[in-house]
Amino acid sequence: MALRKILLQGDKALLRTSREVTDFDARLAQLLDDLHETIESEEGMGLAAPQVGVLRRACLVIDLTGTEDEVLELINPEIITYSEELDTACEGCLSVPNIWGMVDRPKEVRVRAQDRFGNVFELDCDNYLARAIQHEIDHLDGILFSKNTTRFLSEKEAELIMDGREREFRKRRKNARLLAAKSGTKPSSINSRKIIVQPADGAESV
Repeated sequence: MALRKILLQGDKALLRTSREVTDFDARLAQLLDDLHETIESEEGMGLAAPQVGVLRRACLVIDLTGTEDEVLELINPEIITYSEELDTACEGCLSVPNIWGMVDRPKEVRVRAQDRFGNVFELDCDNYLARAIQHEIDHLDGILFSKNTTRFLSEKEAELIMDGREREFRKRRKNARLLAAKSGTKPSSINSRKIIVQPADGAESV
């Protein structure tokens, strides 16, 4: 695994549409492993391949809905259904550092995607997780959250408004980074999700 450089707003690669992943091979596994290491070195809630200069439809999302933090890998993700009800909440982005804003998104979505082996699965999610996945899929389509922001926030405002689970996660990751820096080690790893609860029709659990 290796740390990848995160592209910042102003880089034209962030505005390009990523291509479908067709080869579920060692190169894809290496990309995903590198994304894991890169996101673990930051305090972000997700990371998409185009953010590290790879225009492929692959991304990671930190799932905070369970009892433990987990990294969810999504290959060729697509939203197949979404609620009419919207949720307005605070967002930020590793590619748009120190910028926060309010964004309207569907509150509930069903996502179809593949894992790193090509297995297809579907996932129903709402609130925080639905928002995080939509944010990362936007990256795959060359869209930054700042384009859809209805109101920009100061960092202090963002900390007060953001989801409590996200606030606590960022605090944990910041502390892990500080501890790792003092000890000369890597920050503690975030668990990867091993089981998909709801496979797509005809697909097997992975």
